Amino acid sequence: MTPERPPFGHRRVVLVALFVLLLLPMRSAGRLHAQTTLHPTARLLQELIRIDNSNPPGHEEKIAELLAPRFKALGFEIDVIPTPVAGKTHFIARLRGDGSRRPVLLAAHGDTVGVEREKWSVDPFGGVIEEDRVIGRGAIDFKGGIAVFARAVMMLAETKVPLSRDVIFLVEADEEAASYNTSWLARDHWSKIDCEFALNEGGWIIKGDDGAVKYVSISTADKASVGAIVTAKGTSTHSSMPRADNAIFALAKALAKLAAYETPINLMPISRQFFATLAKTSAPPLSEAFRTIASGTAGRTALDRADRLVSRDPLLHAIMRNTLAPVLVNGGFRSNVIPGSAEATINLRLIPGTDANAVIADLQRTIDDPAVTVRTVNPITAPVGLPPSREDTDLFRSLVRQAKRTFPNAEVTPYLFQAGTDAGAWRSRGIPVYGIYPYPITADELTRMHGNDEQVSVASLAQGTEMIYNTLVEVAGIKGSGN
Repeated sequence: MTPERPPFGHRRVVLVALFVLLLLPMRSAGRLHAQTTLHPTARLLQELIRIDNSNPPGHEEKIAELLAPRFKALGFEIDVIPTPVAGKTHFIARLRGDGSRRPVLLAAHGDTVGVEREKWSVDPFGGVIEEDRVIGRGAIDFKGGIAVFARAVMMLAETKVPLSRDVIFLVEADEEAASYNTSWLARDHWSKIDCEFALNEGGWIIKGDDGAVKYVSISTADKASVGAIVTAKGTSTHSSMPRADNAIFALAKALAKLAAYETPINLMPISRQFFATLAKTSAPPLSEAFRTIASGTAGRTALDRADRLVSRDPLLHAIMRNTLAPVLVNGGFRSNVIPGSAEATINLRLIPGTDANAVIADLQRTIDDPAVTVRTVNPITAPVGLPPSREDTDLFRSLVRQAKRTFPNAEVTPYLFQAGTDAGAWRSRGIPVYGIYPYPITADELTRMHGNDEQVSVASLAQGTEMIYNTLVEVAGIKGSGN
């Protein structure tokens, strides 16, 4: 008797199930292949992001534990320098050259700011990759930089580039907060990080809407951070009997006046060059506004019009003037007591060479209230900040050449970094420091730094690694060695 064949519908279900079973190993192999072919810099960044180095407390020693065996296996000399705080360390890897020239240093901070987890679309410490982007805290600031610098330095050893100078790679503690930062390291362990010049975080490689790199800015100076206290005085009394001299109201009015106050444009020479570069890389009307600001000769009406247009970008607004931002407010201690005083902490970001006391006097005049005083947190007796690093060094010239080689259609310019970095440990000793976030990013990605869903593309990490590696070969390699 011939067996009855199953109905066609049943056979179709079986065939589909067999197809899915055959496809699953292929899909798994595809995922495995994608992981194994992921660019080494992106893979290292994933690992770094998965270490939570939010500061406080930092826990930078975990980065040392990750990196030390890898550098040691490539022949680097390793120093892990503990600080007085448990778990807070500085990691130093030195690749020896022949000593005919002084070392070059690549410095990157291992700590990050914290996160508001509920506002992230992914685990901020998961090292997630979505659509060619590595997402996580520190992706831009500055674990992406650690990954690029580390891979570029490791490639020197892997490709056995003969070196005329030592190459020092440093992952430091406490850049984002606390006391055991590079100033502490330089004071107590200077011989470990002494160099001819250094790379650090700072300038930007900015992509336009079309994905092409518009400009590469290499920071040669940082704005100085100064704390100021605005204090309002009033009569302390029962909240059921409010008086006109209310300290909190006075403080609120003072802050409202400061919110409406705009400091004047004040461009350093490197900032004029930067805005002139933006004029070349932008379309009207922005290009004309940049040109007006860079010229220094425009009339007040034209300058104000250009300022309003350019200042829509908070980064550009900050570069061309001193800025102030209230960051802390304190007043009152009980719900039924009107306090006798209230105060706000203002973070001033000042252009190098600025007289901080003159800025404080301007704020006092703007507030114009005898019940309110303004002072710096600490006394300041000299102009703030450090002068720009010079541009006539082998490192700066090589950075410019390699930036143009990597991004042929981009403009390259020196730059005043709008925030502060840990470069002062070297600049204060006369050692040039050049800052760069070594990966192309968009304006949107820039806004995510210290924010939510911080991210950088895998392609950008690869480009940055190539640029920094070629810079090191040119700066540290023995001439005529074929590298």
